[in-house]
Amino acid sequence: MGLTERRKLATQEHIARVAAELFTLRGSSETTVEVICDQAEVGVRTFYRYFRTKQDAIAPLLALGARRWLQLLADIPAEVALPDAIEDAARQALTDCDSATLSSYEWTRGLLRAAKEDPALRAVWLKVNDDSEQDLLTLLAERTGARPDGLETRLLAAQVTAALRVAVETWALSKTSTDPSKIIASYAAASIRAVTAELREERQG
Repeated sequence: MGLTERRKLATQEHIARVAAELFTLRGSSETTVEVICDQAEVGVRTFYRYFRTKQDAIAPLLALGARRWLQLLADIPAEVALPDAIEDAARQALTDCDSATLSSYEWTRGLLRAAKEDPALRAVWLKVNDDSEQDLLTLLAERTGARPDGLETRLLAAQVTAALRVAVETWALSKTSTDPSKIIASYAAASIRAVTAELREERQG
């Protein structure tokens, strides 16, 4: 990746972090493109060079977590059973956190709460999950040798993605103040076990 491209990505991520913080602190109605630009110290034209709407600005940050867990799954040896690999990758992605990742949980909670009142914000969240599902579909096909357009592979990718999404949303909309990484990881593990139960039974049988 060249220097220019790295600078563009850095600018994009900077705007995304500022937007996420504003949505969390002020809510959607009080977070405008102009406010985001003022806080991020970028021009409005620069903002629209990267994003179509204020809601779109958070997509790069939301996508970071998805990319992290998919990379962890890709790194797990092929001989590890698929249900175990999926659960292990998700648990590691959610619990092996540095301080920056831990702080990101709070703005994630704020964003998902704000999304309840802002359909456009929720649409961005769902689009990130849909993109993650497509990437997972490719990864599952490579790992299992199955066709990516096969019903079972597509269904598994959809179920696992939904399991992780519901785990994060359940925590975000709750009032718990317990360590978010542990809570989300436990929700995710339970959800993944539920959707991979048939795979485990086939393996044991």
